[in-house]
Amino acid sequence: METLQERLISLRGESSRRSFAENLGINESTLRNYEKGVSSPDAQFMTTVCKKLRISPMWLLFGEDPLQEEIKLKSSEEDLISIPIVEARLSAGTGSLQVSDKIEHTQSFPSSFLRRKGNPRTMVMMCVEGDSMQPEIMDGDMVLIDQSQKDIRLGRIFAVGFEDAIYLKRIDKLPGKIILKSVNPAYPPLEFDISDQLADSFRVIGQVLWCGREYR
Repeated sequence: METLQERLISLRGESSRRSFAENLGINESTLRNYEKGVSSPDAQFMTTVCKKLRISPMWLLFGEDPLQEEIKLKSSEEDLISIPIVEARLSAGTGSLQVSDKIEHTQSFPSSFLRRKGNPRTMVMMCVEGDSMQPEIMDGDMVLIDQSQKDIRLGRIFAVGFEDAIYLKRIDKLPGKIILKSVNPAYPPLEFDISDQLADSFRVIGQVLWCGREYR
């Protein structure tokens, strides 16, 4: 961004010109003129932008500020939440994925993303083993699971436990039965009778919210 006009447009981002102008206390037409280079911003406007958006005056005026990237980095680090990466193993009696007292590995996400998806405090990451959900979820992918979201929703993928096994599946419910469906057509649906003594053996662990993979 070599010009002041380009930097103003970048600061506005996806906001409308009207809302951005109102936030800065100027008319929309004035902001348009600033962005198009028809007129130059005065000192009061520049001061307002820097204070409200916490922008370095040197960066806004000249596009050069060696401290700006450091400031942005610190700001982004403060806005991250670390989610524990757990083994695909159920905690005894709880129906949740086992989280070690000493968490050795985590994955960080922007807090705004996690809070929009659910409750970060009940989220875990798990590595997928197997190809039953390919091509949607591949063997070796990492999935983000919210263990507070247990209500079955058609079309969504859930982590479920049956006895000692853990599956990632889409779920259909029938009277007295649970049907677990894979994406890979090579795997037929799994049907479980939960009407009697097996009811306690089936658990919905949580909904899968996100999937990521490392390319090799």
